[in-house]
Amino acid sequence: MASLASRTLLRSLRTTPTFTSGPLRRSQLCTQALTRSRLLTPTKAFAPKTLALARWASTDRKNVNEINEKEESSIANQKLEAHPELVSATSSARPIMAETADEAGDARAKAAKVEEEDTDMMAGIRGDFQTIRDTFSLEDVPRQAYYVGMAGVLPYLATSLSTVYCAYEIHHAHESGGGLFLDAKTAELALHVIEPIQVGYGAVIISFLGAIHWGLEWAAYGGMQGYSRYMIGIVSTAAAWPTLLLPAEYALISQFLIFNFLYYTDARACKRGWTPPWYTVYRFVLTFIVGSAIVVSLIGRGQIADKIGEHALPSPADRVRALRASQSQSLEEEEEARRKFLGSGDEEEEEEEEEEDDE
Repeated sequence: MASLASRTLLRSLRTTPTFTSGPLRRSQLCTQALTRSRLLTPTKAFAPKTLALARWASTDRKNVNEINEKEESSIANQKLEAHPELVSATSSARPIMAETADEAGDARAKAAKVEEEDTDMMAGIRGDFQTIRDTFSLEDVPRQAYYVGMAGVLPYLATSLSTVYCAYEIHHAHESGGGLFLDAKTAELALHVIEPIQVGYGAVIISFLGAIHWGLEWAAYGGMQGYSRYMIGIVSTAAAWPTLLLPAEYALISQFLIFNFLYYTDARACKRGWTPPWYTVYRFVLTFIVGSAIVVSLIGRGQIADKIGEHALPSPADRVRALRASQSQSLEEEEEARRKFLGSGDEEEEEEEEEEDDE
C-alpha cells in the first residue's frame, strides 16, 4: 500500500502546478504534503496535515492518539476509595532553600537535621567497631591454631606485666622510701631476671615464625618456591639471636622491628599464595599483641631508667668485654710473674758463680 501511495504521489507531483507568485504562494514541500493527504484520505473532508502525520497514515500501525472510549468510560465509572490513614497532618511541601513559614517549622527542621547527623555519626562508629570485631574474630582460623597461638603470647604478656610491676615498685621505693610488697633491691633483682627471659623468648618466637615457611615449603603449599621461601626462615633466625647480646632496651626495640618486618613478609607471602588465606589476619592479631607487650615493657623501663642505671646488672656484651679484659690482665700478670721468676733464677746463678770465684 505504501509503495502504491508513493508512486501515486510522484505522478501527482509531475502534474500538480506550483504557485510562484501572488498571495497564495506555497512551497513545494507544502504542496507535496497536501497532495499526499488528498490521496491518502479520499473519502474524508480535506484537512491540512504535516508530512510526519502523512507518513504515519501511510502505514498499517495504529495511531496512539486515538481515544478508546470504551476503556475511558469504564475507568470513569470506577469509584475512588479513601485512605485517611495515609494522609499526613503536616505539609510535606517546603519553600525554596528549605525555609519554613514559622519558627516552629524551623525548629523541627533543625532538630531533624541534628538527629540525622547524630544517626549517621553513630552508624559510622558502629561500622568501625564492627570492622574491628570482624578483624579480631578470626572466624576462618582453625580453632587449634587459634588457641595455641593465643597461648604462645601469654609468656610475653606475663613478662611485660611483671616488668611494669617491678618498675612501679622501684619507683615507689625511691619516692617514698619503700615498696608496696617488694623492696627496691628485690624488685630490681626480679627485673634483671625477667630481662633475659623476655628477650630469649622473643628470639625463640621469631625463629619459629621463620621455620613455618620451611614447613610450608616441604609441604609444597602453593608450589615449590625454593630459596625464596627458605630465606625467610634463615633471615629471621639470623636477625633474632644476636639481640641476646644487646642491652635489654635495645634488644626489645630490635625484636619489635623484626616482628613487624616478619608480618610484612608473611602478608606478601599470603598474597602470593604461599600461605593459607587466613594466615595474614592470624599473624596481624598475634603481632599486635606481642608489639603492645614490648611497648608496655619499654614504657615501664623508661620510667626507672635513671634509678637502676648505677646498679644495673651488666648485659651479655658487657660481660664479654669484661671477660676479655680479665683475660688480658691475667696474661699480663702471668708474663710479669714469669719474668720475675727468670730474673730470680739469674740472680741465684750469679751468686753461685761469685761464691765459686771467692773459694
